[in-house]
Amino acid sequence: MTNSLRPHGPQRAPLPPAQQSADGVPAPRSPHNPEADSDTAAPGAKPGRPGQSGPSGQSGQAAKPAKQRDAFFDNAKYLAIVLVAMGHAWEPLKGESRFLEALYTVVYTFHMPAFIIISGYFSRSFDMRPDRLKRLVTGVAVPYILFETAYSLFDRWAGGDPSQAISLLDPWYLTWFLVALFVWRLTTPLWKLVRWPLPLALACALLAAVSPEIGDDLDLQRVLQFLPFFVMGLLMKPEHFQLVRRREVRILSVPIIAAALVLGYWAVPRMNTAWFYHRDSAQELGAPWWAGVVMTLALYGCSLVLTACFFAWVPRRAFWFTALGAGTLYGYLLHGFVVKASEYWGWFDHTWLHKPLGEIFVTVVAAALVTALCTVPVQRIFRFAMEPRMEWAFKRDATELARERERARAKA
Repeated sequence: MTNSLRPHGPQRAPLPPAQQSADGVPAPRSPHNPEADSDTAAPGAKPGRPGQSGPSGQSGQAAKPAKQRDAFFDNAKYLAIVLVAMGHAWEPLKGESRFLEALYTVVYTFHMPAFIIISGYFSRSFDMRPDRLKRLVTGVAVPYILFETAYSLFDRWAGGDPSQAISLLDPWYLTWFLVALFVWRLTTPLWKLVRWPLPLALACALLAAVSPEIGDDLDLQRVLQFLPFFVMGLLMKPEHFQLVRRREVRILSVPIIAAALVLGYWAVPRMNTAWFYHRDSAQELGAPWWAGVVMTLALYGCSLVLTACFFAWVPRRAFWFTALGAGTLYGYLLHGFVVKASEYWGWFDHTWLHKPLGEIFVTVVAAALVTALCTVPVQRIFRFAMEPRMEWAFKRDATELARERERARAKA
């Protein structure tokens, strides 16, 4: 008997369901976005099963339930971006407070490595598929162009520096991370192909640390010196995060962090803080090349230990700030304008801000500011720059067009 619901003529094999795209940006797209992919999915979330019957009784692919985000990763991203904002707010104050500079040093040891490891972890499934390349362009490359231009113009206007050029080859202030993320994600297939990805990434980082010839173009020093953390994230599995979330690790992390603060306090007058930025070679910091190898390896070890301590204390369940983890890229890029304005317009010149109570006040304000910038209303306002759709700039994928035609035939 012929099935009247099927079109006459040659039968076509059904197209495979659309796959989810990889997450690699610090702040995944909001769930309302129809283009949102596995950015909104928690690791290990299960999609709906094909072949289930719908309400009408017709067999087909059931509607996929909304994927659940993992509160742990959203909490980690939010707390990391708060530490980034605090660190930037401490910069004008730390010169007059040895304790604050020690705290600044400890935070700078792990806050960006933690952020980068999470970015690498959510980039594990990235490949050269057209929809993922499109997401890389619209979610990373285009925001870089827009914010690099905006920061340069802001520096001219607020900082009064007419010589500030707009150059996409010289990332200014915070935009280096977008360049790095673009390069790291674009090379992800390579790191998944080679036999020993982490040793190779570490070798690249060490060579960069002793190569002043690299220069400042695209901030390649930071791209290469932070690369091992991204590759480590690519190699990590959910059970690795479970290891650092055990109770004994959480207890052990307390004396480790206390020892790190003591060591940081001791190192303040003896060590150049620029080592923690990973933006210069050893020779540019006035050290011999071999010191670059030793210092880089030592800092990597400290960063991994403190990052593990940080992850150990990240809450696993949802809190009021958990949802803000989806907007951390907004907070990261936007808070820089306020930080730079405070420097240009002398907001830190008040003497009372350099006292302990003033330092606490600045810390609280920085945390509140970046929290507000991660909220949904701010995301709605700046989505045109952070998450442009740009359908006009891309060809329609042939597979997706075929899927749409098949869905239209199925409805008919």
